[in-house]
Parts: sequence; C-alpha cells; structure tokens
Amino acid sequence: MATRREVAELAGVSEATVSRVMNGVGPIKEETRLKVTAAAAQLGYQLNALASGFARGRSGNIGVVLPHVPKVRLFSTYYFSEILSGIGDVLHQAGYGLLLLYRNPQALYDYVSLYRTRRVDACLILGASALPVEQASVFALADESLPCCVVDQRYGRDDLPCVGADHRAGAYAAVRYMLDAGLRRIGFLNGSPHYSNSADRYEGYRQALAESGLSPDPATLFEGNYSRKSGYESAGAIYERLGELDGLLCANDRMAIGAIQGLRERGVDVPGRLPVVGYDNSDASSLSDPPLTTVDVPFYEMGRLAAESVLSRLAGVQGEPGDPGTSGAAGETTNDDTKGHGAADVLLPTQLIIRRSC
Repeated sequence: MATRREVAELAGVSEATVSRVMNGVGPIKEETRLKVTAAAAQLGYQLNALASGFARGRSGNIGVVLPHVPKVRLFSTYYFSEILSGIGDVLHQAGYGLLLLYRNPQALYDYVSLYRTRRVDACLILGASALPVEQASVFALADESLPCCVVDQRYGRDDLPCVGADHRAGAYAAVRYMLDAGLRRIGFLNGSPHYSNSADRYEGYRQALAESGLSPDPATLFEGNYSRKSGYESAGAIYERLGELDGLLCANDRMAIGAIQGLRERGVDVPGRLPVVGYDNSDASSLSDPPLTTVDVPFYEMGRLAAESVLSRLAGVQGEPGDPGTSGAAGETTNDDTKGHGAADVLLPTQLIIRRSC
C-alpha cells in the first residue's frame, strides 16, 4: 500500500501538503491539489479514515450513552434493542462508528469531555430521566451547543432535541378501547414518574377517563420499573384491589406479562376476570398467553431519526428530524396539548394492536 511520503515525492510537495489536500484542510492552490490527487490516484494511495477524522477535528464516532443498571440486561430488552438497531443502521450507512458508553444514573456524567477529547462527534442519549443529577448532566451538554439528541425523554428545551413517541395518544387509545368495551374501573400499572414517557402515558390514561366522566382512583394506580419482575411483584397489590378493578393498563409489555403471571398464580383469569392491555408491541406480546392487546411504538424509527438528527447537525443542516431537509419523515404530535414539549421534539405516532388479553 502506498504511503503519504511516496505521494509527496511523486507530486514534488511536502507530506504536510499531501495531508492538507487529502483532508481538504486549509487553502491549497488548485495546481498543487491536482498534482497531489493525480499522484495519489497513480499510486493507489488510500486515506486513513481515522487520521482523516482527527485532521478535520472529527473522531468518526457517534457516542450512544446508556444507563448502567446492575443485573439488568439492557440489550435483551425490546426497547433498547430496537432503538439501537435503528441507530446502528443509519451510522453504518453513513460510515460512522458507534461508541457505546455507560453512565451511572445516580452521578453526574461529563458528556462535554467526550467532545473535548475527540472521543465522539455527537451523542445519542438513551434511558435518560428527569432525576436532578441526570438532568444537570444533559443540560450541561445542551449549554455547550454540542450536537446531541435524547431518545424518548423530553426536557422541554428548544436546544435539546428529542425523538420519542406520542405516549399520551397511545395510552389514551388503549383506555378509550377499554371504555368502549364497557369497562369502567380501569387500573394503571405505570413506570417511574421520573421519565417523561411515564407522565405522558398517565396523562393519556387520565384524559380518556375524564371524557367518560371518570377520574383515576389512587388505590388502583400501581408503580413498577418497566421490568417483568416489577410487574410480577405488583400482582400482589393488584390482587388486593381486584374487587375495585374490571380492567388494567400496563405501561409496557414486560410489566403486563409479569403481572398476568402473578395474577394467574393467584387464580385470576386473564382476560375473563381482568382484561389487561400492554404497551410497546414487543416480540413477546404476540407470544404471551393470552396474546397481549398492546400499543405499538416505533422504537426502530425513533433510533433511526435520532441518528439522522445528529448527522444532519454535523453536516451543517439546520433542519430537525422530520423536517423536509432530513431523509426520514416523522410523525407529528397527535395531541393538542404541547405542555413540556420543546420546539425540537419529534413525537412519532403509536397504534393500538388488538389481541386476546382484552
């Protein structure tokens, strides 16, 4: 393989000039540029992609930052695997590397140093929450105007883009379906309130009840952490309130499957005694017993659009994901209430999938 020195000797220029020409850095006379490119073509010289990135002030990597949760296998969850698949496909096609990084959700994370040390050119943040320490970490990134995108967590800042789903509309459709089926005492097993998507699901649940003259009963509101285990453990509390329930919405399929398992162990027939609706339309939802009625969320598309968003910023494109200037068309918010939404937030549409659990 030809070297930069050989190209320089053939073109009659310095190695530094070859580097500047090949990387497109600095002013170069057209005559010099043509001599260098001709010599490079004659010798079959191939530019080192990593060196080129550093010459341009770029690493060639996009950082994907995930929470480190001990004993939780993030990559086995439908949520993270689908989002990462969307991100990976876009970055691969664009010739970027994906640098996977973990953060401690309980401690400040120095995003800015990743850029200063040229480890990454942009960051995609998954699994973020509104806990003060996490919010402070992410806000420091936005304050520096560094290219980034948060996936499925809204902070309501115009300078902090988010690609997520319209969870309010998704939960609303699920509860509306149960209400139309004649159910009235509908409980809700939600995730942590520190996530904006948990708050959005609750708001959709509340809105659907309100339109039927109903309001949430605090006694039939349950909290898990989006794991199957937390759904299973919540089954005891749900069973204690069974006399006050004729339907149950769960904020994701894993909790729904865990809750159904725990209820069945207590002799509760699902859906005969208690219809249950999940959320996500994960692979497991159609294979569970009974197959889950659930809300489909386009996680792959979320990852794809988030990756396109940061690549557009790196390329100097001003549009946000979903704008005509980007390569993907995104769904718009389907609910009139935009409280907590930033101008750069993109919320993809969800869809109710009807199966046998309700």
